[in-house]
Amino acid sequence: MTRSGRATVDATVVITGASSGIGRAAAEELGRRGARVAVLGRDTDRTRDVAASITNAEPFVADFASLSDVRRVAGELLERFDRIDVLANNAGGLFSRRSQTTDGHETTFQVNYLAPFLLTRLLLPRLRETAAAGHPVTVIATASVANRWGRLRLDDLDSRKGLWLGGWRAYGSAKTAVLLGTRELASRTQGSGIAAYAFHPGFVTTSFGADSWMLRLGNALGNGGLGITPETGAVPLIELASVAEHPVPSGTYFDGLVPNGRTSGAARDDALAERLWAASEKLVDLEVVTD
Repeated sequence: MTRSGRATVDATVVITGASSGIGRAAAEELGRRGARVAVLGRDTDRTRDVAASITNAEPFVADFASLSDVRRVAGELLERFDRIDVLANNAGGLFSRRSQTTDGHETTFQVNYLAPFLLTRLLLPRLRETAAAGHPVTVIATASVANRWGRLRLDDLDSRKGLWLGGWRAYGSAKTAVLLGTRELASRTQGSGIAAYAFHPGFVTTSFGADSWMLRLGNALGNGGLGITPETGAVPLIELASVAEHPVPSGTYFDGLVPNGRTSGAARDDALAERLWAASEKLVDLEVVTD
């Protein structure tokens, strides 16, 4: 990945999951580079504290386990910014116990995929306007190598069937959906000045998966050194956000800084991506757009 073109100082960047971890690290670095940063997080106090620590940043609070929260914050972002250059869908989580959101969806699926999908769709007209005005736009999704063991099924997106396996299968399926959503967004915005990318940050030592016994065991066996720092994990997000013209096609998945990372076959299925997009629009009560 090489940097060129984007005047970061003149960019508006929206980062979800920005109150901690790689989202916070990316928000801080992009702020240092001069971007206007919308710090979007679930915890009100942490989100405000992060925004206050960045020269040109504003806090926005939303819980992705609530689609009404997503709709509200999308409205706030549209009201506040007449231009959005980068949307980084970074919020997510691993849930070791099966649970359901107030919207009736399995929590892993909604927080990692469906809520970011809704936010992207609601902001897409503004992203198109920004690109049409001559400002290249990048949509970035935080993905995971966990997509390799995902078993995405359109007839069971909420993982109601089969073993739970500590949430890992549902997490892998949700990250498969993230990659498919990125591919379909790239297809639907081709030639518009919008580019869409996904990346795996590596195993980052954060509060992610704190209730997963497997992660706790791994950290214990590694004397707490199993993962990389949030600052290191944030590098691909920061670089993707800082580049106006990328040397790889829109829709590319990065493993760290390396393009075309290994994925499951399902994550490369364009027909499945198209069907998932249409199904997702129905799930969030949006008009199905076919072009």
